[in-house]
Amino acid sequence: MIPPLSQWNLPARVRTDAPVVIDTIDVSIVVAVSAIVVILIAALVLRTRQSSPQDTAHEQSFSRADQPILTDRERVLELVDANGGRMKQTEIVDSVEWSKAKVSRLLADLESNEDIIKLRLGRENLICRPGNEPAASRSARPDPNPSSDRFGERSEETRSSE
Repeated sequence: MIPPLSQWNLPARVRTDAPVVIDTIDVSIVVAVSAIVVILIAALVLRTRQSSPQDTAHEQSFSRADQPILTDRERVLELVDANGGRMKQTEIVDSVEWSKAKVSRLLADLESNEDIIKLRLGRENLICRPGNEPAASRSARPDPNPSSDRFGERSEETRSSE
């Protein structure tokens, strides 16, 4: 059972009927310190905003406003062309704000349309515009005699027509 409140060992009561006097000096100190804190916080916020990458991206978006709007495909093709017709896929991902998956899907579409050539270099992909791929990766010249099979022998139809 809990003992009554009168038996608890509590400190003596503080007088609550005495008037509370606030010194005007105390109030002015609190106001001054508060004003200084607000000014310091405002200065810190302004300083971080001036050096934030969002502002530079925002300024770049204004500088791009006079440029025509490009589709994602056009943007990648322009990027590869600006880099001499060849570029690693990781460099493309770093140059745009898209995920690796989106870039990979877009490059697969471009490759299926024969707008680019994708070459596997170890664990990386080299993206090339047609005609800008390395010489060692180009296929042999087209067969001048398409009627011959892969061993250089002519097919039955070709022999019979001669």
